[in-house]
Amino acid sequence: MSILFAQSVVILRAPFLVDRYGNETSERDWSRASRRTVRALSLQPDSSTEADGDRPSVVSGWRVTTRRGTDLDLIPGDRVEFDGRLLETDGLVARWTVRGRLHHAEARLVEVVG
Repeated sequence: MSILFAQSVVILRAPFLVDRYGNETSERDWSRASRRTVRALSLQPDSSTEADGDRPSVVSGWRVTTRRGTDLDLIPGDRVEFDGRLLETDGLVARWTVRGRLHHAEARLVEVVG
């Protein structure tokens, strides 16, 4: 395995809450989230806030990339645990193809605040 793809994450996928009329809402029930570990990924800082004076810079975004030929089962709203952080998928997973075949997948993650 390449050292570039040496990181692991835990993906959390929670079901949507249902209102009193039986309709699915846009909120998720994180107490019932499924958890699965995904290995052989590369996670790199994607964006940050510049330092002001003596305050250190804060990374607020991450980019996760798979190895060549590997897809990533991640959907908008999924959460990711990585390096003691709780992150959330920011948009759709980008699937890069070459000659009609998957080359790799990438997704942007943002820190969950609160």
